[in-house]
Amino acid sequence: MKHYITTLAVFAGVFTGLAQTSTTKAVDANRLWWTGSVGTGITTLAFAQVGTNHVVLTNRPAWDSSLGLGLTLTRGNSDTVLATGNIQTHRKGMTDEISLGADGAYGENNSVENVNSAHGFSQYNHLFSERFFGYLRAEALHDEIADLQYRITLSPGVGYYFLKQTNTSLAGEFGPAMIFERLGNEDNNFVTLRLAERFEHKFSGQNARVWQSAEILPQVDDFNNFIVNAEVGIEAAISKTVSLQTLLQDNFVNEPAPGRKQNDLRIVSGLKYKF
Repeated sequence: MKHYITTLAVFAGVFTGLAQTSTTKAVDANRLWWTGSVGTGITTLAFAQVGTNHVVLTNRPAWDSSLGLGLTLTRGNSDTVLATGNIQTHRKGMTDEISLGADGAYGENNSVENVNSAHGFSQYNHLFSERFFGYLRAEALHDEIADLQYRITLSPGVGYYFLKQTNTSLAGEFGPAMIFERLGNEDNNFVTLRLAERFEHKFSGQNARVWQSAEILPQVDDFNNFIVNAEVGIEAAISKTVSLQTLLQDNFVNEPAPGRKQNDLRIVSGLKYKF
């Protein structure tokens, strides 16, 4: 468990650095100086002395980052503990979108380990138009209980925003993927297709949102070997920086390790802090 807490702490340090105050360069005819800004928008507001002529360069999009933590304890007829953590950061510009994230979970039931997983992902989108984009995605998963030492998925592809509004978005993605994994005592490398979709809606004036995502990865030369990942969640703010969130995660592997079940379902509730 200490290993996953340390990993999340490292990611927190990296993402905090990315989310720090951005700096904008301003120039006038006689001198050079720097102005700074803090915010979550794409543009920068700068103040200048009366009578000066200067140009303020466009500020880069800000990172939108968050840290989530959850803890469940029971004592009495059963002694259980479940700790979860996740950290994510996103940046959306006019033509580029970046998403990074990591999460982990550890649990015991009467001192017997029953949850032990770590997961991370990164995705870069480049928009060719307002709705059409190309993407590069990398994902890694470790699940001790499912006897999965590692699964690394690399996927390029194309995507399209079917809905792209201020508070609502729906995107589809399609492309090939390469999977490298050690499942049980076997090392497997194979090519798959990847078909994915993601939806998000923010409720105006209520500081709440819902989201849903799903993907399927069938092996190209053996469609009976496929993986399905899905998530649905809801979040409600209790202050400007703190919110409550609950999400359901489902991972289905049609050909699991020997002695393991095909489906893993998890419901996670906890606090989320935005920075």
